[in-house]
Amino acid sequence: MGSCSNSTVVNAPIDRVWAVLRDFHDLSWASNVVTDVEKLGDKGSTEPGARRKLNKAILETLIAVDDEERSLRYQIDDGPPPLAGDSIGRYHGRVQAFPVTDTDRSFVLWTSEYETKDDGAVHEFCDPIYQALLKELGRHFA
Repeated sequence: MGSCSNSTVVNAPIDRVWAVLRDFHDLSWASNVVTDVEKLGDKGSTEPGARRKLNKAILETLIAVDDEERSLRYQIDDGPPPLAGDSIGRYHGRVQAFPVTDTDRSFVLWTSEYETKDDGAVHEFCDPIYQALLKELGRHFA
């Protein structure tokens, strides 16, 4: 099983950060990384089963949004190699935000676990994307 784990501290209170992260269909805060988000189906942006297509290539499904834990879980269903549907046995991602109470900032942790035909190739593909997304999140609140 492969995995990615990336984190950052964002210069904004937890409620503001979580309000941005919890919307599965809105990645406007990351427009330098995700240039196109297509909502698929009629599920709302925090409703399990909501689907999206990122950059006309990566299909994802929302598993859960937990406002108490400030976490969002999703799966990747299909995408370009190495994320193609016939290569993925399971790919689950999670974004979770925590308050940094002494500075009124937020700690954001983005993790994923996957079972694929080539876990190393998936890590090389996905890890830089998560790093870039977290960098964009920080810029959004700068």
